[in-house]
Parts: sequence; C-alpha cells; structure tokens
Amino acid sequence: MTSPNLGAPPPGSETLRKPLAAPQAPPPADAEAARRALVTLRDEVAKAVVGQDAAVSGLVVALLCRGHALLEGVPGVAKTLLVRTLAAALSLDTKRLQFTPDLMPGDVTGSLVYDSRTSEFTFREGPVFTNLLLADEINRTPPKTQAALLEVMEERQVTVEGVPRPLPAPFAVLATQNPIEHEGTYPLPEAQLDRFLIKVTLPLPPRDDEVRILAHHAGGFDPGNLAAAGVSPVAGPADLAAARAAVSRVQIHPEVLAYIVDLARATRAAPSVQLGVSPRGATALLATTRAWAWLSGRAYATPDDVKALARATLRHRISLRPEAEQDGVTADTVLDQVLAVVPVPR
Repeated sequence: MTSPNLGAPPPGSETLRKPLAAPQAPPPADAEAARRALVTLRDEVAKAVVGQDAAVSGLVVALLCRGHALLEGVPGVAKTLLVRTLAAALSLDTKRLQFTPDLMPGDVTGSLVYDSRTSEFTFREGPVFTNLLLADEINRTPPKTQAALLEVMEERQVTVEGVPRPLPAPFAVLATQNPIEHEGTYPLPEAQLDRFLIKVTLPLPPRDDEVRILAHHAGGFDPGNLAAAGVSPVAGPADLAAARAAVSRVQIHPEVLAYIVDLARATRAAPSVQLGVSPRGATALLATTRAWAWLSGRAYATPDDVKALARATLRHRISLRPEAEQDGVTADTVLDQVLAVVPVPR
C-alpha cells in the first residue's frame, strides 16, 4: 500500500532491521488473510476514486488503530466519495452528517423524545450510531456542537440524562474540512484535533490522474451508484478485529520507542512552534507505526515506519507561532526539519 505520509522517508535514512526481543510465533492464518484483504482495499477503492492511494492507506491505518481521521482538501478532490467507497469496500454501515452553523448537539448524538402515546421519553439515536461517521465540513459548526463529538470520539458512547449508550463496533469518525475557505467556519479546538489519530491531506491530482477521472465519468461513472462501478466488499468487521489483534503483537525496538519520543520532543523545541506534540501524540505515532509495519508484512517496526507515518500522525498536533505562519511555515515544514535533524537509530 502507498504510504499515508504523502511522501517517502528522506533518502539515506537508516533502517533498524530486527527488534531486540526474540521473534514471536507467526500470526494466525486469519490475520494473514485479513492483511491481504485490507491491502486489496486500495485497488477496490480505486474503482471509484482515482489517485488517492495514500489517503486510502491512511484511513486503513486509522481503522487498524481504532482511531479517527481528519481529511483536508479543497472541494472536488473526492473526500466524501472516498469515505463512502471505503465503507462499501469494508462492508460497514456509514452515515453522513453535514455540519452547518445551525446544527445542534442533539442532531449529532441523538436526544430524548416524548412519546405522547406512552407518556414516556424514548431515546432517538443520532447519526453517530453507525460504523463510519462522515462528518462533512466539520469546521462549519459552532464549538458547542463540535464538543458533542468529544465523548463520542474518546469514549465511543453517548451519555444522555446520565445514561451511557455505547456505539456500534467498529466505530470511527472520518471528518472533512476545507483548508482554504475560512469565512463562516469555526477552527477545531486543540482538544478535539488531538482526538484525531491522523490528518490526511488530499492534494489535487496530477494531470494523468485527472484525465483518468474524466475518462471514468465519460464512461458513465455515477458517484451515487458505487455498485455499478464494480465496488464490492473485500473485507469486513471480522477482518478488522483479526488485524487489530495482529497489530498489537508487532514488536518495537526500545531504540525505536526512544526515536518516537525524540521526534515529539524536538517539535516542542522548534523555534517556529507554539505548541508541540504531546505524549498522546507520541503514543499515536507508536500505534500508527505498528499498524504500518503490519500492513507491510513485518512483525516488527523500523525507523522508516515511524518516518512514513510521522507527518500524517503529527501535523495536526503542532500549533505554529503567528509570525511563523506569516512567513509561510507549515506543520509539515517543521516535521521535515525535525525528521532531518533527529538522529535515526542504527
């Protein structure tokens, strides 16, 4: 699968070939079958979405880590179509929620409704009761409604009138936002951004991919009819469960753990950074590193796995100083500098 960092590790990077611990037993057959099924997702999604292989890889990594993903890209790069196609290829239930300025918390989580026939209040489930929640243009709703997702994303439950109601499993929030248009938007608070495991940027496609997109549409492709495009389930919840168990067995060298910590600490010391990566961010990078190593067919993680996921996992956890933003510095710029200077374990 294509690395979700939207770029390969820097040239000349060293790779830690083996962990210190003794190799574990080979993964069970169902885990290996699950890995093959998840790797084929890219080809299945490509039947409807052209040129976003890295984004697909990032979303698969997020699902393997039971994490949430933030997709950022200008309108028209198939963010919504990507989520719908991924859900279809994974045989998962999905619901779309269009975030607007007048959206209320109950519209997201659900609410108690009075039934005049029984003279009782009953809970009406909101759209979060699904497997994949597509939170479209999440930054267009006020902070009060955005905050309704905090418990959903962290605890995977909804509490109404003191009664917790668990969400279906698996569950993930896949949110989209436009990086350019800021009028009428509400920036996501740091606490909510930190709940997203990864942030995937969807670039404009190169010319050849754009020609293929038009060829699809010229051939009768209908984004509203994925079945007609040939998209069919290639994996399901059982595969995700087996894959997650296998990912938890991926070994990681103590020096690679220290490398992840050094990268996080280096972001905090960068002169252009106001708020660097927290320990939660380092933990997230550990999780995505192990997932990527497993998807790559290895039972141990390497520094190159860390580099492959560093940008997608950490870019939204870095807050820049205003003067740095005015100079054109981005979170990816900081991460490129950090990856270039932090010593790589040998």
